[in-house]
Amino acid sequence: MTMKSKHRFVAALCSALVPGAGQLYHRQWIKGLILLLVSGGAIGFFYTRLSQAVWGIVTLGDTPSRLVEIEGKVRHVPGDHSINLMINSLIVLFLFVLYAFVYVSAIRDAYRTGVHRDSGRAPASFRQTLTYIRDFKFAQVLLIVPAAGILFLTILPILFMILLAFTNYSSPNHIPPGNLVDWVGLDSFAQLFRLQSWSDTFFGVLGWTTLWAFVATATTFASGLAVALTLSQKEIRLKGMWRTLIIIPYAVPQMISLLAMKMMFNGKFGPINQYLSYFGLGKLPWLTDPYWAKFTVIIVNIWVGMPLAFLLISGILSTISPELYEAARVEGAGRMQQARLVTFPVILFSLAPILIIQLAGNFNNFNVIYLLTNGGPSNPDYQFAGHTDLLITWLYKLTLNNNIYNIASAIGIILFLIIAGLSILNYRRTRSFKDEEMVQ
Repeated sequence: MTMKSKHRFVAALCSALVPGAGQLYHRQWIKGLILLLVSGGAIGFFYTRLSQAVWGIVTLGDTPSRLVEIEGKVRHVPGDHSINLMINSLIVLFLFVLYAFVYVSAIRDAYRTGVHRDSGRAPASFRQTLTYIRDFKFAQVLLIVPAAGILFLTILPILFMILLAFTNYSSPNHIPPGNLVDWVGLDSFAQLFRLQSWSDTFFGVLGWTTLWAFVATATTFASGLAVALTLSQKEIRLKGMWRTLIIIPYAVPQMISLLAMKMMFNGKFGPINQYLSYFGLGKLPWLTDPYWAKFTVIIVNIWVGMPLAFLLISGILSTISPELYEAARVEGAGRMQQARLVTFPVILFSLAPILIIQLAGNFNNFNVIYLLTNGGPSNPDYQFAGHTDLLITWLYKLTLNNNIYNIASAIGIILFLIIAGLSILNYRRTRSFKDEEMVQ
């Protein structure tokens, strides 16, 4: 080690042994004390918890709760709760990873400061460090709180769900605290695809979910486009009134709209069937027949989804320059040709990412299906699913109603892969993405 590189290696070694010691070596007293306090707190926190977390995540417990007879009385003896062990272990391991990041950052900071000292420059004071953070790292500091929220409220639950798919956490024999949960590898996925009762349900629900997502997205977009183009014509009067009436379904809470629609389409006493009977058309099984139920949810989804598409398209139409239409008219283009050459390309270019988001959202459109049909009518060939159940509503029934968490988690992983794959594939094929690549 040469004299010129002395400080950087000594400080890095000190911080590797005791985080903050390298900063104290550089006489950065406040920064060093802060890191020492953080490290001391971390060591105290992880001293017993880390080994317990590793044991818990590996074994998921070894002693279930049980009833024993003590002195003639039956008493409950608590044991290991596998799911609580998994959650607590994940939290501890997550915090340990964050502390490891702090540990490595302390070593790197000590090394960089040592480089400055080896080159003849004085180490930065605490005030200079705060000034540097304010001037160059202020945005990153502000993002710490939302990043922590995303880590603990989004990524951690997702990781927990993924881990459940590799366990046997389901009723009736593997529900804590009376029973333990074990790691079973890919057995949940194997059940989903190899057992005919599960595979028939999965592929049947998946087929309807895919059809629903594309049809629901296309119909809301087409209806919003038709209404927006109609109201953009100069011949239409009272445009403000029409726009207000169209927005009302979007302004009303969706739950209220869907429950009202459920009442209106009721096969026995719903007003729609009563009006049909007045004209001698008979009553229709809107929500009790498999095909009519699917048709009904699509129609109702148009009612609640069209206003948003109308708003977006109306905004885009207002930004199209009249000179483009004038140029098209000079070239002899009629209204349909103007729409094909000018209007539609501009709308699709602007709305392509939003349409992809809506497609992904319709794969997970829980409200429309659950509040309108609750997944019904029932299908005797399906496992815990009805004719109109989507993967997301089937997943909900498996967990909340039937306590089959491992299969539900496997379905959740597959659903995520499908939505992510379709979204990325479709977005990469849009003109918006291609134009963005050309700019870069």
